Amino acid sequence: MFLEREGHVTTVVHDGVTAVEQTRRRWPDLLVLDLMLPGLNGLDVCRLLRSQKDVPIIMLTARATENDMLLGLEIGADDYITKPYSPRELVARVRTVLRRAERGSPTESERYEIEGLVVDITRHEVSVDGRRIGLTPAEFKLLACLASAPGRAFTRPLLLERVYGFGHDATGRTIDVHVMNLRRKVEREPTRPRYLLTVYGVGYKLAEPCEGPANAP
Repeated sequence: MFLEREGHVTTVVHDGVTAVEQTRRRWPDLLVLDLMLPGLNGLDVCRLLRSQKDVPIIMLTARATENDMLLGLEIGADDYITKPYSPRELVARVRTVLRRAERGSPTESERYEIEGLVVDITRHEVSVDGRRIGLTPAEFKLLACLASAPGRAFTRPLLLERVYGFGHDATGRTIDVHVMNLRRKVEREPTRPRYLLTVYGVGYKLAEPCEGPANAP
């Protein structure tokens, strides 16, 4: 009701299997996915759909521990809301995630290329050595932010601001999970990253063209 008042067209299903079937028939602009679904739970639904398409996903759950939140983000959720919640908060999060997905990047430039890694803002595409890489909206925005200034160290709070905006309850650990997922997707050896480097005690940076692989936790 609240989403439709904002002009959205909604489809509601009540179990995980139907959620997968309906989504595959007609991919939505965004999924609000309850974790506690019968049949397939929300995490399983997220894994299945994320392996096929980068539709934005907001996870909705009564589980409020940090581990649950990080697991949801690790498998591809773009945001996470715990119950009880305000419907207006959900509408605001939907608006923010959709806007983030449409913009794709916090920067004004259109394309960055660093040692075979290409971040194309206009096309909302990422490739490594000519191979297309599928990213979630949050991952894309984080990578675009780092790519906008190769060699610059970004703190976790600054990256949180660039990815989620002000007033969000995400933590620095959220950025760590996104970077871990990005490394799995773009690095040849995620444990010895070539592109996404850790700046100990500070945060992360994208390697400059002259920099090579580095050890990372």
